[in-house]
Amino acid sequence: MALFSPSVGKGITLSLVSLTLLGIMPIISNLRPSEIGALSFAFALSVWQVVFAAPVFGWELRSGTKGIFGIDLSRQERRRMILVALFTGALFGLSTYLYVLSVEKAGATNAAIAIQAYPLFAILWESLFLKRRKTPVELALTAVLIGALYYLGTGGTFLMSGLSPWFLLSLGVPLLWSIAHVIIKEELSNTAITPAQVTFFRVAISTLFLALVLIVAASSGIGSGINAVFQVMSALMGLVYFLELIVWFYAVRHIDVSLASSITTPWPALTMVLAVPFLGDAIAPFQVAALIVIVACIYGLTLASLRKNRGQQSVPEA
Repeated sequence: MALFSPSVGKGITLSLVSLTLLGIMPIISNLRPSEIGALSFAFALSVWQVVFAAPVFGWELRSGTKGIFGIDLSRQERRRMILVALFTGALFGLSTYLYVLSVEKAGATNAAIAIQAYPLFAILWESLFLKRRKTPVELALTAVLIGALYYLGTGGTFLMSGLSPWFLLSLGVPLLWSIAHVIIKEELSNTAITPAQVTFFRVAISTLFLALVLIVAASSGIGSGINAVFQVMSALMGLVYFLELIVWFYAVRHIDVSLASSITTPWPALTMVLAVPFLGDAIAPFQVAALIVIVACIYGLTLASLRKNRGQQSVPEA
């Protein structure tokens, strides 16, 4: 008897929940008190992520689900896994800081749309390291997607002089995510680690990384980060971010990552709608146009990838 039975309905529902959480995160980030800096807020929300993740992690262990603790690893495998966890945790910690900073500086809507550049970096790593060739359709859609991002980054002018450095900074978020995800997939795809364990280790290491950065880089040291922990918005952001992570991991247990990603793709539209009443932002026509083109390209890339995979699977072996 199977221990886990996937449900498409549950996967779609969880993906829709993930879409909602992703859409409100930039709004919460920009609603923080103005005296709290981006680095302090990133550390504080990470602390709250650990607070929310720890009980789930502990409950799972007490219930008998050992996950990663239930397998035998050699010393070399254990050392490699620890190094991978530390490196990817640092990447996620840095991406959390860049997320908060870019949402503040580039604006909630622009940053949310820029984060949709994730497929571009995934395609880049696949081409460079996995030697996966792209079809003409995929290359054409990628070119249009890059053009739409450039259009958005220049404020709808297509002029290089109008390119926002903060928009470019926001592209660092999907860049770091894509690197970390490629490494994690290679190392953990064949282990018994659970979504709760992945989430806990990720946020715990990210928090330690940001604490070290605060101690070294911030003039007020760790004190500013500790003060930010006691702010309502940092607790709310930590809760929503934690829920998004855990919901996403469980969603992709029920349905393919490609389908889950397709469902969550329009989340910047929710950010755009919420930014008007909650942040007082004005949405420009060029932002709407860029979002429509980018979402259409991502859907097109998803369909092209699925068709290519099906075609490869249908080819009989020689």
